[in-house]
Amino acid sequence: MRRFAAVLIGLIAATAAFAADKSKPMDDPYIWLEDIHGEKPLAWVNDQNARSLAVLKADPRYQSNYDFILGVLDAQDRIPYGRVDRQYVFNFWQDAAHPKGIWRRTTISSYATAQPVWETLIDLDKLAAAEKENWVWKGAQCTTALTRCLVDLSRGGGDATVVREFDLASMSFMADGFMLPEAKSSTAYLDDNTVVFGTDFGPGSMTTSGYPNVVKLWHRGEKIEAAKKIFEGKLADVASTGGYLRDGDFLLPIINRSPTFFESENYLEAADGSWWMIPIPTSAVVQGLNKGQLLVTLREDWKAPDGTKMKKGALFSVPLKQLLDTRKLPPVTVLYTPGPRSSIDGVTTGRDAVYVSIFDNVVGSVHAFRFAEGKWTDTKLDLPPGGSAYTVSANDSGSEAYFGFESFLKPSTLYFDDGSGVPKEIKSLPPRFDASGLETLQYEARSRDGTMIPYFVVRHKGIKGPKPTLLYGYGGFEISETPTYSANFGKLWETQGGVFVLANIRGGGEFGPAWHEAALKTNRQKAFDDFAAVAADLIKKKITTPSQLGIMGGSNGGLLVSTVMTQHPELLGAVVCQVPLVDMIAYTHIGAGASWIAEYGDPADPKMREAILKYSPYQNVSAKKKYPPVFFVTATSDDRVTPVHARKMAAKMESQGHSVMFYENTDGGHAAAANHKQSAEMWALSFVYLARELGLGE
Repeated sequence: MRRFAAVLIGLIAATAAFAADKSKPMDDPYIWLEDIHGEKPLAWVNDQNARSLAVLKADPRYQSNYDFILGVLDAQDRIPYGRVDRQYVFNFWQDAAHPKGIWRRTTISSYATAQPVWETLIDLDKLAAAEKENWVWKGAQCTTALTRCLVDLSRGGGDATVVREFDLASMSFMADGFMLPEAKSSTAYLDDNTVVFGTDFGPGSMTTSGYPNVVKLWHRGEKIEAAKKIFEGKLADVASTGGYLRDGDFLLPIINRSPTFFESENYLEAADGSWWMIPIPTSAVVQGLNKGQLLVTLREDWKAPDGTKMKKGALFSVPLKQLLDTRKLPPVTVLYTPGPRSSIDGVTTGRDAVYVSIFDNVVGSVHAFRFAEGKWTDTKLDLPPGGSAYTVSANDSGSEAYFGFESFLKPSTLYFDDGSGVPKEIKSLPPRFDASGLETLQYEARSRDGTMIPYFVVRHKGIKGPKPTLLYGYGGFEISETPTYSANFGKLWETQGGVFVLANIRGGGEFGPAWHEAALKTNRQKAFDDFAAVAADLIKKKITTPSQLGIMGGSNGGLLVSTVMTQHPELLGAVVCQVPLVDMIAYTHIGAGASWIAEYGDPADPKMREAILKYSPYQNVSAKKKYPPVFFVTATSDDRVTPVHARKMAAKMESQGHSVMFYENTDGGHAAAANHKQSAEMWALSFVYLARELGLGE
């Protein structure tokens, strides 16, 4: 959490920017709610919370929902997903005895057993109690020799963290180790005694998006002030960060400058210490390094210098040594080119292979690409069909790799490949609900411009007549919504007679970069049209009725559902809007909003502003229209989107006489929950709300 002085300075700066920037409205009566930790806004939050909780927690379904969700979250038979490195698997675990969590490790051989023997590295509950800090785990990364680790700890769950160095031999934090005060920092070891990092050094060191703009090299024993600056981006960028690509035990230092959210310039170090840019399109993504081959994916069609024409979404490689020797792009080798209804969902490099998650019509598989004797081979791994298959982790120092599979009705399963190319099941989540009477269907809806939009339906077999239905979507940032096993939706909705629907709308990555680009900036309306088309198709197919149809989404999905609510209230019976963006005219001045201009466009640009004004929920909600009941869920400690959007929209809608409920958790950051109890509360409230409004169980 920010300290009061920092909040006050930020608020003054924001107010000054507000007054000076004519792109922002001057007559917002709810701007006072932007003072996130102010006494008056928090009093409003407390009043809203009290009123909402009094209603929802009084419903007899709340406690049973809460108990079930918490039981699932704390269950000891969960799969302890982890990251494999050398001989260990590292895992972060939360349960009833460890609500804040423990960071631990076990050996690869022990991990394969039913009851692994874990070695606790950090007990966050004990640490928080001893230091009287509300620590929330944000991750750790270690040296390649596994001697020391840089640990990120957040106060309350926000993106800003304190960085501290942990010694794996003594199992303790190092008093004289690398340490950074609270900020949105970026850190990486280059060796046991050298860190490349960026943090808030003062004016000019952070971008307007709130991320590091300066990259420095820091040697053990140096004061932070003595760290050498090796790169500086521009203040208008999203960020500039230092790191490395790993190929076995070889580390290749790399600096990434991101002018926008979807553009990157990647720099490698020359012999004289200068940095030069890899000659690939700025829209391309460097994915990793394997067997001396640099792996890259494309967001745009591109003709390489050697004349090779590649389609957007393709994965290709180039030999690193030749690239370093000439600083020119060597001849490329294309590993994979997606078709019109397929996409690469993830690329993971291990020591011996490159694992690529590929989705075809939103159904996943994993391919192992291996480089030997100057060429790549492609093997599709034997994992179950009909759901989401993905890589969990691959060992940079060994042959091992772990894969996951799940679907709407099949519990999550973990597979282990020892390097033979034959994954074997080693762990499986026990069923959390009875799926025997349920079925999964896939349909398509015709959007406003004629594009066919796929969506999944999960419901009881042989169902007759319309039923309470929950439609979920996201549609942004090239993020794919794929089949997922959810105890919450399965037990609390589907087995209770409700229908769950997942929409694969444009803006996401389900069909590659083109699917995402179709809904960028001035074309954002297409994502909303797609979602509304699915809603209308559900009604047309008599799967549900408007009074029985609820929609849910979070973050960018919160923007989605609040926009569709304002544009098509006639289609809906209820809305759950989680940690949303809503005020799209002001979003670049709130939280990390400036970093998303490449996604939504800049409201300071007249053309963009005109397009944004047509859909921005905060500007378009009206007292003259009748909207479905809406429940806003957010978090005070969310320093990415912030609670500002949800607060202002709830207050405005309430003043217009609409049916509004609001709940703001004080912890949790952008996840709106920092521990299992908070997560259980958030989801229990949401399911009770939807059941009440849509008539589930009546």
